[in-house]
Amino acid sequence: MSDPGAGRELERLRALCLELPETTERISHGEPSWFVRKAPMFVTFAGRHHDDRVSFWAAAPPGAQQDWVERDPERFFVPPYVGGRGWIGVYLDVPQDRADVADIVEDAYRTVAPRTLVARLAPPDPESR
Repeated sequence: MSDPGAGRELERLRALCLELPETTERISHGEPSWFVRKAPMFVTFAGRHHDDRVSFWAAAPPGAQQDWVERDPERFFVPPYVGGRGWIGVYLDVPQDRADVADIVEDAYRTVAPRTLVARLAPPDPESR
C-alpha cells in the first residue's frame, strides 16, 4: 500500500478486528476484509478502491446506519453494494473518535457472529453508544 495514511488506518482497523474471537482476515473484492471464522464478513477496508477516500464498511444492527449517517454525514456514509443491507461506511481520512470506530467494529461483529462467540465479549457499554 503506497499511501502511508491509508496504511496506518488499515493497521488500526486490523488490530480492532483481530482482537475479536475467531476473526480471520483475507482479501475480498481486492481489499482486506474480516470474517467471523471463514464467513460471514463483518468489516471490509476500502482504501481508495471505490472513490478517492480511505474508509471501511461495517455490518450494522438495524437502524444504526441511519443513526450514524444522520449524526455526522462528514464522517459516516451509506456504502455502495452493502448499504442497502444496513452496512455503515466510515471515512478514515477525516478525524474520527477512536471509541466510535471501536464501537462500530464491535457492533459489526455482534451483528453477524454466532451467539456463542458474542457471549465471549464483554457486554456493550450503553454509555459509549
